[in-house]
This record gives sequence, C-alpha cells and structure tokens, in this order.
Amino acid sequence: MIKDKQVRHRLFRFWKKIGPGLVTGASDDDPSGIATYSQAGAAYGLSTLWTALLAFPLMASIQQMCARIGLVTKQGLTGTLKKHYHPTVLYIMLIFSMPAIVLNIGADIAGMGAVGNLIFPSIDAGFFSVFFTILLLIVIIYLPYIKIASILKYLCIVMLVYLMVPFLYHQDLNQIMKATFIPKITWDKDFIATIVAILGTTLSPYLFFWQASVEVEEMRTVKQHVMVDKKLIGEMKNDVDLGIAFSGLVMYFIILTSGTVLYQNHQHVIVNVEDAAMALKPLAGDMAALLFSIGVIGTGLIAIPVLSGSLSYIFTETFGWKQGLDKKFHEAKGFYVIIALSLLVGLGMNYLGISPIKALILTAILYGLTAPVLIALILHISNNKKILGQFVNTRMSNLFGFMALTIMTLAAGALLWLEFAS
Repeated sequence: MIKDKQVRHRLFRFWKKIGPGLVTGASDDDPSGIATYSQAGAAYGLSTLWTALLAFPLMASIQQMCARIGLVTKQGLTGTLKKHYHPTVLYIMLIFSMPAIVLNIGADIAGMGAVGNLIFPSIDAGFFSVFFTILLLIVIIYLPYIKIASILKYLCIVMLVYLMVPFLYHQDLNQIMKATFIPKITWDKDFIATIVAILGTTLSPYLFFWQASVEVEEMRTVKQHVMVDKKLIGEMKNDVDLGIAFSGLVMYFIILTSGTVLYQNHQHVIVNVEDAAMALKPLAGDMAALLFSIGVIGTGLIAIPVLSGSLSYIFTETFGWKQGLDKKFHEAKGFYVIIALSLLVGLGMNYLGISPIKALILTAILYGLTAPVLIALILHISNNKKILGQFVNTRMSNLFGFMALTIMTLAAGALLWLEFAS
C-alpha cells in the first residue's frame, strides 16, 4: 500500500514537471503530419521508418536551444531577433511564416472535420470543422494559460492510440527492426520528395517560435520565483527530450501502420487523413479506423492552438504589442484577435475552394525554405555569450544543431530542385 502511494506520488511529481516540451512535441504530429507519414508508409512500406530515429536528436537539439533562449532572455525568439538582428530578418520571417501557418491551420481543420464525418457519417464534415474551430476559440480566449497547458497535456494521452493500431494487424518484427536501424534510400524524385516532406513536417519553424515564447509564458505564470540555473536548464532538457521522443514514437507508429496495413494490401496512394482512416477500415477492422480517427482529432486540438499561438507571438513581438495566453482578452486584444483571425481564415479555406492538399504543398515549400535560415539564426544566438551568457551551446548541442542545419539546407535544395525540375 505504501509502495503504491510512493509510485503514485512520483508519477504525479513527474507529470507536474512536464511542461511545454511535451505539448510542443505532440503538436508536431498534427493532422497534416499524420497525412505525410501515412503517405510515406503507404507508398514505400517500411522504407522510411529510420527517419524517426534520425529526426529525434536533430529536433531535440533545436527545440532545446529555442527553450533556452526563452528562459534566459525572458522573451520569445521573435523578440530576441528584433533586439539583436537587422529588422529585415524579422520581416522576412514574418512574411514567410504567416501564410505557411494559416495554410497549416486550414489543412488541420479540414482533416479534423473529415474524420469527424467518418465517425458520424450522418453529420456533415463542414459542421465538425466549424464546431472544432469555435471550441478552440472559446478555450484559447477564455481560459487562462495554466488551464490551457493542462488541457493540452492531457490531450497528449489521446495520441497513445497510435501505438495500439499496428497491433490490430499481423506484424513481422524482423522486417520492422531491419527497416528501423538500416536506412534504405531509393534515388528517385518521388522518394526524395517524401523524405523532404517528412523532415519539413518534423522540423517545422512554427515550433521554434512557440517553444521559446511558451517557456517565457511558463516562467511568468507557473515558475514565477524560480531562478534560471543549471537545474532548471536540465529540467527543460528532460521536458523537451520527452516531448520530442513522444512525437517521434507517434510518427514511427503511424508509418508502421500504413507501411504494413496499407502498403502490403496495395493501397499506395493516401492523399489525406480521411483516406488513411477509410483504407484501414476494411483491412485492419473498424477499431483501427476509429482509433486512427480519434487520434487525428486529438492531435488537431493540440496542434491548432500551438500554430495560432506561435503566429500571434511572432506578430505581437514584432510590433511590440501586449501578448500572452496568461492575459485576459481586454489586456491583449491584438494577441487574441490574431489567433481568432488565423483560425477563421483557416476555416474559410474550406469554403473558398482551396484544396487542403495544395495548402500542404505550399506549407511544405514555405517551411522548407525558412527552416534552414531560422536554424542558422538559432545556432548563432545560442553561441552568443552576450545573449545567453553561461548558457551557450555545448559541443554536443552544436554537433546536432549543425547536422540539422546541413540536412535541412540539403532538403530545401532538393525541394527547390523537385519543384522546378519537373
């Protein structure tokens, strides 16, 4: 009995220490990302499983740098860029980030609406899209940051459904292990485009802005009297690592699901998340399709506040407006108006005839072009003692950071080549 209480107490303490890192990691597996991973598995089987292992250290290192920038400077990434770099850099980031994030929000809302319709066929997908948009607006505008953070943390549990889906279908463990640890690359345009899409979806620039700003928010509302020291930095690293590991695990199991169930049954083309859910139904059963759909809705409810919040942080920090999820609407009207507009414009895409798939392609291009530039800036800030003092990068952080920069630069080059060579 005493041991049970001790275990529960430790788990509770562990859960309380988990913060922005878990939510950031979970938001990376949004409905748009799920569509990308599902298509990768359906088209190439298990050949892209190894990308989950590659992405983890790269993403973790960059997100840790962003979190450290927020903790030490007490301002978001945009605020740091504004203070220490030429305004042109800031405005270029704003110009590229704003349309990409809004397009991403629109694609996610459309995906949530579509799978809602799959679960309840008698209700139109458009109704679900409107319902989820209104629900998110109410939650973001009327609830304080602590409540929102708590809700997002618990929503992460929903994503565990993706760890169950593959086991509803027969699996070959030897084949899975081989595909996980031995990279297989096919040198053709479609496969390279898929790898670029996976990397672009995983290392998304909006997450960089969100991570830094939400760490400031966390310090302001939850850890008001905590000093920034090595212990706090260590806790932040653990939080980020857990979030990114969780994200990578979900990504891995989505590719595994589509790479076994869909690929082996010659279902090679998955355009969006509802295609994946519908294709699973006759092959792996109603339960697999239901769990997959529930996961899409759960990830959308996590990702859209992060997407809209990151855009609002970028915009308000650029122009020096009051901002923060801990503030009431009348205290930061501009901040919440931008969030509301981003959701409403994203929703409006469904009624303006803008294809979610075209939106995703444009988003991938914009993210692919901005990510290398942002990573280079983050590395520069993270090695600047005038900005971060004693908390500059370690050699290990720089190693993985420059690996991320190199790989994303090559990915951006490949993306441009694929777009203009065809």
